[in-house]
Amino acid sequence: MTEGSISKKLILFAIPLFLGQLLQQLYNVVDSIVVGNVLGKEALAAVSTTGSLIFLLVGFINGLFMGASVIIGKRYGAKDYDGLSTAVHTGITFALLMGLAMTVIGVLFTPAILKLMGTPADVLPNSILYFRIYFLGGVGNVMYNACTGVFQAVGDSKRPLYYLAISTVINTVLDLLFVACMGLGIGGAALATIIAQAVSAALAFVKLTRVAGPHRIRISELNLDKLTLEKELSIGLPTGIQNSVIAIGNVVVQSNINAFGSAAMAGCGSYFKLEGFVFLPIICMTMALTTFVSQNIGAQQYDRVRRGTWIGTLITVSGAELIGVITVIWAPVFLRMFSKEADVLAIGVSQARTESLFYFMLATSHALASVYRGAGKTKVPMIVMLSSWCLLRITYITITVHFIPVINVIFWAYPITWTTSTIIFIIYYFKANWLQKAETL
Repeated sequence: MTEGSISKKLILFAIPLFLGQLLQQLYNVVDSIVVGNVLGKEALAAVSTTGSLIFLLVGFINGLFMGASVIIGKRYGAKDYDGLSTAVHTGITFALLMGLAMTVIGVLFTPAILKLMGTPADVLPNSILYFRIYFLGGVGNVMYNACTGVFQAVGDSKRPLYYLAISTVINTVLDLLFVACMGLGIGGAALATIIAQAVSAALAFVKLTRVAGPHRIRISELNLDKLTLEKELSIGLPTGIQNSVIAIGNVVVQSNINAFGSAAMAGCGSYFKLEGFVFLPIICMTMALTTFVSQNIGAQQYDRVRRGTWIGTLITVSGAELIGVITVIWAPVFLRMFSKEADVLAIGVSQARTESLFYFMLATSHALASVYRGAGKTKVPMIVMLSSWCLLRITYITITVHFIPVINVIFWAYPITWTTSTIIFIIYYFKANWLQKAETL
């Protein structure tokens, strides 16, 4: 990432990320397709309503590990291999502990959180079952993402793709076996997912114990180095808090959606699955930007950081708007994969056509946030996204839905808040001395 064509480096790094994230998205997409078509809209609603809660815990822990990824990338760029090894072992140990904590919290507090969200009675039992089984596999989920973060920080985006390909096939086969053939219902879909995640985590971890590079894991060296952990948390904690608070905001949004009934839950849930799927190229380019920025700051190539920011953002925004136009045109076709029921389909299409043309705003926010994270300025995205994607979004929905009780009001919350965060990020880029203050950690 510290030499050669910037656009070529970003794109070649992002392609395996895209394919890997595509496969990872297929976990939940396959669950939704199988559940929606085999078990019906109530079961699909149950799977959909767990999404915000899953991100609440997973997003926090993965956000914490962002600090380790940034430090690993900077030390790799600076060729500080001893420091890199310490960061890897501390990050992986911390991820293991957090995976265990996530399992306990997810299993214990599921019913209370779902009830606070106002989950309808006809959906609640299935939601609790799916959520609890899913979080029994918390260690596999977190450890895979932690190991992937190590690979990506040193510029290797291919190996995680191979492991995900294997686990995605396992997930698909087990989904069909457990749900369609064995009749295990929504619990079978969750079980298939955690088995597949465990496989991908095991493959990634074992490979890290065998690589020849400075990022190799040695079991005997797994521990928490106090100074390194403090540095990782100082960068990662803001992102973890950001993810969790945004997730809490999404829980509030989901509660408002729940008030419109199971058809709205299933329709919006289908759209959110689609959005996560079609926006993957953009997310992966921004992930590449974070690695690019962290490595080049470590190598003290600040002009290259500036050029990479502009090139990466331009590629990201252009791709996002192309995806948005395609989504507007083909939304009914895409969403019919999840459910063919007219009321569910109508709500999902309405949301898609309201939001997708504003993907360029979402892309700009993601791109600039990833640049600031790569520079170690994780508090900036945290403050901006909490104020716009959480506080503003909740305030807008709470007030507007009270006076205009139609679900389209909720859909417009996203373009409004995406635009707000984009404006703030652009102002910060030009007005703040963010790059010169970036530290080599």
